[in-house]
Amino acid sequence: MLAAGVTGDDDGGDAPLMSTVAQPASEPALSPAARAFERRLEEIAQGFDGEVGIAITDVAADRTIEANGNELLPQQSVSKLWVAMTALHKAEEGDLDLMEPVVIGPQDLTLFYQPIREIVRTRGSYRTDYADLVERALTRSDNTANDTILRRIGGPEEVEEFLDDRNIDEVRFGADERTKQSAIAGLDWNQAYSRGNAFFEARDGVPDTLRRVAFEGYLADPVDGATAVGISEAMARLVRGELLSSLASEFLLDTLEETRSGPNRLKGGLPPGWSIAHKTGTGQFFDGEQSGYNDVGVITSPAGRQYGIAVLIGRTRQPTPARMAMMHEVVAALVAYDEAEYSIPAA
Repeated sequence: MLAAGVTGDDDGGDAPLMSTVAQPASEPALSPAARAFERRLEEIAQGFDGEVGIAITDVAADRTIEANGNELLPQQSVSKLWVAMTALHKAEEGDLDLMEPVVIGPQDLTLFYQPIREIVRTRGSYRTDYADLVERALTRSDNTANDTILRRIGGPEEVEEFLDDRNIDEVRFGADERTKQSAIAGLDWNQAYSRGNAFFEARDGVPDTLRRVAFEGYLADPVDGATAVGISEAMARLVRGELLSSLASEFLLDTLEETRSGPNRLKGGLPPGWSIAHKTGTGQFFDGEQSGYNDVGVITSPAGRQYGIAVLIGRTRQPTPARMAMMHEVVAALVAYDEAEYSIPAA
């Protein structure tokens, strides 16, 4: 049971009088449906007013179609995925029992979205276990749940080691939510910021010149940066059982199917019969611009075909409905590709 720890080149020969310089291997030619899909994703990305990276990995074909998919963009709460994966890996290794009890008090609270804070406020503390915190971090994007797990598994270095060991090279983890979000606002974390509106009041007191430096510095080199291709291919590898055991992979994907955040991002564009297991990420605003508005995961067709997907908006001034509409266009393009690539011609 997961809660108790899952055990769960060819040299080409000689060629006299010819150059022996090795030639690079050519990429497999894309199918007509894949080429049309690629063109459509490029149209969507170019038509959106903001920095966007899009990537979709066809698990069965082991093929990634992308538009601006190799640009490093902020993940924001998408990074909770890697914390959860590291925790599940440690459960597999016997280094963490997900049923281990944990008590969360005022000293553990973070900032922004954290439903646990209301429990702590009314009861004084919250007694639970790490399985519950994984569920809360993923499905509710609770920052306190995430940071509590992160401390238990050994901090950011352990997450980075998990990513490195699995050659997930285009994904950074960075820092806990308190450290990361404070730095983006030009602040150093103070635990008093976890109470009421204290963080927002402190942020409002930072001179705009300093906030601009911090905000632009984060966007230029995001501590939690990732490429859309890196994420979509990692999600495909999760489906194939290459990142965790089959049991842990199934547990994680089942949990992501229960995600409550972002119901009208990628999920809102799915036609009947399609499903998604996903994680959203949403960043801070400054001067009318937002740093990170994302949705990533695994989409499954009615026939059971699966696709790793990542749509990352690095920065934009577009209103929320326009962002959602762009994500819906990406889903529609995927559905059209699936139908064109895998339809069975009439006899």
